Amino acid sequence: MRLELSLPLLGLLLWAGLSAHEEFQVEISGTTVTVTCPLADDNIQWVGNGKTTDTDKRRLIIVDHDSSPAKLSCSSGSEKHELYLNARVCANCVELDPLTATGVIVADLLITLGVLILVYYFSRDRKGKGSPSPAGRPRGQKMQRPPPVPNPDYEPIRKGQREVYAGLESRGF
Repeated sequence: MRLELSLPLLGLLLWAGLSAHEEFQVEISGTTVTVTCPLADDNIQWVGNGKTTDTDKRRLIIVDHDSSPAKLSCSSGSEKHELYLNARVCANCVELDPLTATGVIVADLLITLGVLILVYYFSRDRKGKGSPSPAGRPRGQKMQRPPPVPNPDYEPIRKGQREVYAGLESRGF
C-alpha cells in the first residue's frame, strides 16, 4: 500500500481509538482523593475495597485516604470501568502552584546573578593596585650560575672504553 493511502487510514484509526478511550480523573488534595468516573449516567455504582456505594454522582470522594493501593470500579447498567488507585497522600504537605514555583526559581536566579555582580565589582579594583608594603631591595642583573657538576654515572664515552658501553648498540628492529 502506498504511503499516501496509509496515512489517512492511520489517522482515522488513531482518532477512533482516542475518541472511544475514556479515562478516570483523579484529584489529590491533602489526604482527600476525588475520583471521577468516565460514565455519564445518572445512577452510578462504585465498588472499591469490598465496599459498594450507590450514588447519583460521577465523583467518589475518599476522605482520609491511607495511601494503600485500592481497586475501584464504577458501573452503570452493563458498562463497567475499573481503576487501580495507588495514590500517595500526605497530611502535612503543602500544594505549590506553578506561579509560586516559577517565582522561587526566578528569585534564586536573580540573587545568584546579584552575588556574581558583587564579586566581580569588588574583585575588579584589586587587579591594578600594587601592594602597600615597603619597597624591597633593588634587583640587579641575574648572576649566571656555573654549570652543574657532572655526574660520574654519566661520563662521556672515551675511545679506549668502548667495551663498557657495547650493550648499548642500536639493534635492528
